[in-house]
Amino acid sequence: MVVNKKTALVTGSSEGGIGFAIAKEFQSRGIHVFATARNPDKVAALARLSNVTILALDVTSQVSIDAAVAAVSEQTGGTLDYLVNNAGAQYCSPTLDIDLEIARKMYDVNVWGAVAMIKAFAPLVIKAKGCIANLASIAGLLRPPFMGLYAGSKSALETISETLKYELKPLGVRVLTVNTGAIQTNLFANAYGATQVPANSFYAPISEDIENRLSGKEMDGQLGKPEGFAKALVGDVVGGASGYDRIVVNGTGLDRLAKAA
Repeated sequence: MVVNKKTALVTGSSEGGIGFAIAKEFQSRGIHVFATARNPDKVAALARLSNVTILALDVTSQVSIDAAVAAVSEQTGGTLDYLVNNAGAQYCSPTLDIDLEIARKMYDVNVWGAVAMIKAFAPLVIKAKGCIANLASIAGLLRPPFMGLYAGSKSALETISETLKYELKPLGVRVLTVNTGAIQTNLFANAYGATQVPANSFYAPISEDIENRLSGKEMDGQLGKPEGFAKALVGDVVGGASGYDRIVVNGTGLDRLAKAA
């Protein structure tokens, strides 16, 4: 089958997350979507829609990425209009208590996974004169306590993305850096292990406060909706926006500051 319309690939499209909403928004605009996840069963709800192809994709596996490139190329003739690097992992802890093995796994997803996807799909996006959107986080700008390693991974992605903006512009490709705010998704629930401050931690006396903060409980009722975020993001992607994309700050208090500015 050859797709004769605009195409988009979204990583991390599992139901309940931002990627799911982004994939649905692309589809609603008549764009053929390659919705991906490590476990395709988690994207099953999208399979019922027209113009959606479900692909198994683990962004930490080059074999998996290469298979996705081959599958997309077969359907599009070797082009891809929009690549959205949304797949992400979260692991938060006081830096002194961090488990380095888990932290490395997070960086493999948040940083190296995105880089691997960009390298692999660049020929397809360049051929289409398309757009790459990389989802970083406002955490990379605010550097909140006890989220240092997570914020660092998103800050690294932001820097790489902004550098790519200059490197890919001469090749006809736009690159958007998207610093997301607090969005209501499964990210907290799917974090690498529950946030637990060790009993021997220097921060043990305030462990309950830390764990409540990092579990997202303190932000209940303040989180933005993924559908609204997806509509804004996809609008910018297909609308030709360039450079920094919007910073979505719902749920951080900065939204009120922005309105007053």
